[in-house]
Amino acid sequence: MNTKLAIKAGVAALAVMMAAGCTGTLQKDHEALAAKVDQLAKDVAAAKSAADAASAASSEAAQKASGAQSTANQALNAANQSQACCDATNEKIDRMFKRSQAK
Repeated sequence: MNTKLAIKAGVAALAVMMAAGCTGTLQKDHEALAAKVDQLAKDVAAAKSAADAASAASSEAAQKASGAQSTANQALNAANQSQACCDATNEKIDRMFKRSQAK
């Protein structure tokens, strides 16, 4: 029976030693995992910052495009008015030329 008791004590001591070794391994794994999580959090924050900057740049570009479209519309309106004036002037000249030919 002493042999059985010695074997049980040895097994118990071995179990305690293994548990202590596992605890150390678990601690190392936990620390490594925590470091990876911290790095991922930093990467996510950097990606969000880049996305926010891209969104702001896109918004600014849209505002500039809207301003350019407004300017283009004003230029088209001025060109149309100028063309209408030119057409009216040409029509007057044609009428004057026709009157002088009729006399």
